[in-house]
Amino acid sequence: MKKIFRYFLQGLLLAAPAGITIYVIYWVFDFIDGPIRNFVDRLFNIQIPGIGLVVTFTFIALLGWVGQSLLFQPIGRLVDRIFEKAPVVKMIYSALTDFFKAFVGEKKKFTRPVLVKVNLVSELEKVGFITADDLSDLGIKDKVAVLFPHSYNWSGEMFIVPKEHITPLNIPPGEVMKFALTGGVTRM
Repeated sequence: MKKIFRYFLQGLLLAAPAGITIYVIYWVFDFIDGPIRNFVDRLFNIQIPGIGLVVTFTFIALLGWVGQSLLFQPIGRLVDRIFEKAPVVKMIYSALTDFFKAFVGEKKKFTRPVLVKVNLVSELEKVGFITADDLSDLGIKDKVAVLFPHSYNWSGEMFIVPKEHITPLNIPPGEVMKFALTGGVTRM
């Protein structure tokens, strides 16, 4: 009986993410599309399947544009000015701001996945991301900065690595990050 229960749990782990995702997409589409389709039908006497999806996408994009241009930019500038005046807080705030911008900002840093030879004797290699090519400010030549994300954690270690130990990976950065963060459990 324990074995059957364990198989059931394994099956649930495999089926649940896909099932929940499909259900949520169906529920949102049904919730929005039905009323909007009925409204358009009553108003114009036309059936347009999927009109709710188009309206929802347009509304969310418009909301994002309004929020970004009218709300978040002015508030962000105000918060930046406040935190820039506090010496210790400034250091923490700017580090965190740069970190989050590296993931989701316009200046994303994790766009160049690489395979790095970290042990020449055992041929041990790690997956990482080049975050800086030019280290001349540190007085370092012919090396680059590579971040190695930790698995199942939003942290990592940054190493200065000789360029000849780096092999670029021709794989989408998001897939490599997912692979690294899950300890290689997910497929690329």
